[in-house]
Amino acid sequence: MLTLLFSRTGAMVAGIVIATLIAVWAVTAAYQAGRNAERTAALTTSVEILRERSAIDDQTRSMDSGSLCRALGGVWVSDERTCQ
Repeated sequence: MLTLLFSRTGAMVAGIVIATLIAVWAVTAAYQAGRNAERTAALTTSVEILRERSAIDDQTRSMDSGSLCRALGGVWVSDERTCQ
């Protein structure tokens, strides 16, 4: 067994094993980097959406029914207190 390790065939087998291990490590590292980048992008998008939602909520809270109706494209009928 020891002679196989020091022979030319043994060196080639060891080289193939080492190259395979390096390739597996590189693929795993690239996968992890891609996954982390995607998580960061998703988190950034979520934060932007929440900020926009908060701004919209602040605007709509301060509106009365007529203003809200007009903002949504309707016509406020004040006598009936309805939006058409």
